[in-house]
Amino acid sequence: MDKNLTNLLKWGIEHSTVSNPSADPSAPSPPPSQPAPRSDLNPEILSALMGGPSDADLMKAAMEVLHDPTTTLENKLIAFDNFEQLIESLDNANNLSNLSLWTPLLALLSHSEPEIRKYAAWCVGTAVQNNIKSQERLLAMGGLPRLVKMILAEDEQEGVRRKAVYALSSAVRNYQPALDVCHEELVKGGHHEAEQKVGDATDMDGVDRVMEGLKERVKKTSNKA
Repeated sequence: MDKNLTNLLKWGIEHSTVSNPSADPSAPSPPPSQPAPRSDLNPEILSALMGGPSDADLMKAAMEVLHDPTTTLENKLIAFDNFEQLIESLDNANNLSNLSLWTPLLALLSHSEPEIRKYAAWCVGTAVQNNIKSQERLLAMGGLPRLVKMILAEDEQEGVRRKAVYALSSAVRNYQPALDVCHEELVKGGHHEAEQKVGDATDMDGVDRVMEGLKERVKKTSNKA
């Protein structure tokens, strides 16, 4: 990847703050801070900034940051937040496959840091929501068994498991092959409530019942750490 683009992303991360998905939107914003000097922006970085990297470049750069062992957790979460906002666009979500980003994204579901696992599940859910092409890719990449495993893992943190439920819910709605795999994996994992199969992925009430049952299971059995 272009060195200037990578430096630009790192600069942006260092001058950003990570958003909190659970924060109260009605809470007052903190007072603006005095802008720091920008002597670290060399002419090459300024040129990249003015020219504007593409969304695809930004997505690839964010994923590089997420897999960089020298990057702090705080900066990784900022990169994840930026990545999630980018893939809210249907075109960008569908471009995950063309950019070969599904594999590194799904790998982060198994990261040693719980916050990284949670953000990875969040991004998976965003990518597949109301998006048949991304639902197909998630299924083809073996993502559904990973999500089910996270949800049923009682030693996993509650916040991580709840994001995995969100991702699974987005993955199966209106996409029958994913719902069928979801049912098989839940039964295999010992979630006996799933034995009463929802036969139609377009049955939103039925899918809601399955997901509410999983949320209740998560609430009762989670590691609260």
